[in-house]
Formats: sequence, structure tokens, C-alpha cells
Amino acid sequence: MDDTKFAADDETASSHPRYYGVHHLALNTDDMKMTIDFYVGVLGMRLVHAMKVPPGVGTGPGNRGNPPFEEIRHYFFDMGRDGLLAFFEIPKGAKPKGDRDAIGTMQHVAFAVSPETAADLQARLAARGIDCQLVEHAAGEKYSLYFYDPNGIRLELFWQPRDGEEPRVVDAFTQTKASALEELRTLTTDKAWLEWATDSLPS
Repeated sequence: MDDTKFAADDETASSHPRYYGVHHLALNTDDMKMTIDFYVGVLGMRLVHAMKVPPGVGTGPGNRGNPPFEEIRHYFFDMGRDGLLAFFEIPKGAKPKGDRDAIGTMQHVAFAVSPETAADLQARLAARGIDCQLVEHAAGEKYSLYFYDPNGIRLELFWQPRDGEEPRVVDAFTQTKASALEELRTLTTDKAWLEWATDSLPS
């Protein structure tokens, strides 16, 4: 890749596209009922859409990037903030278990929750004997609870007590320019690139 092209091809380099969060995150299971039992019964998400992939778009030329199987189940859950968590049901034995630490795979999913919801879900998980790991990132400020769903997908609940019922995710993670540059300089010494990459960060 030609490093000199990072901003040259962008006619609107001074502006930023507007994103509205995650529309949906698509994961795989080989047992949809088990998955519903966990996400609805344990985590309390709502099942909002249950369908099968239309015929002809699984293994044929009409495939749109979904798993290469015909008419498999594709269900959607409400994960809050107008975002959806989706699952495809892969036929049993058709695919191996994934390695979440492999390049190009998903390592884990983190859900932003309030302290009250975190406490409720931690109790629900404990009542069902589901192992959890509580991590205090900053004393009294940032917490994570890690656990696995029945498919082996690593999940995280993240909360910040000071935010109360309105988690402020981006604000809490935004670094100062100086702090980001300390790490970014381990990638490159290109001053123009470093300035471009940190342009939106506060001083």
C-alpha cells in the first residue's frame, strides 16, 4: 500500500461519514433453539424476527455473502440502541468450531449496559452456573464481565457507574492526541500520516 495515498483519494478528507452504530452483527450457531434459550431466557433480549434464507441464495450464484447453505434459519434479537444481533443456523457437522483468535474472525462481542442491568445479568448468569470473569479496568470507573454463550462465543458486558442509565461509550474511550500518538509512533514515523490519523482527537 502506498502510504502517500491515505488522504489523497478522499475528496472530503476534512469531513467524516456519519455512522449510526451497528445495524446488525451476524453470528453462527448449529442449534437455534439453544441460542434462543440463552439470549432470550438468560440475557433477556427480545427475539424480533425469525425467518429462513430465501431459496436460491445459499449455494447458487445468488449468494449475497451469507453462509453457503440453502434455506437455513436466520433469526434476529434486539440488542438495544436500535441494533440487532443475528444468528444463522449452520447444519450440524457442516462446519468446525471457529478459532476466535484467528485473523479475520470475531474475538468477542461487548454490550454496553447500565450498572443496574450489569448486576441483574450477573445474578442471572450466576444462578445458572455460568462462569464469569469480572474485570475492574479503573477503580470505580470501568468494569467488564466476560462469559461464553452456549455456542462458545465470548461475550462481555461493559459498564461505567458514573454514566448511570445512559452509557457513554465513545466519550469514555476517546484518547487525547498525545496519548494516541505515543502508541501510533510504534507503527510509523511518517509525520503527515500521524497528523492525519489523529486529526479528530482532542488536544
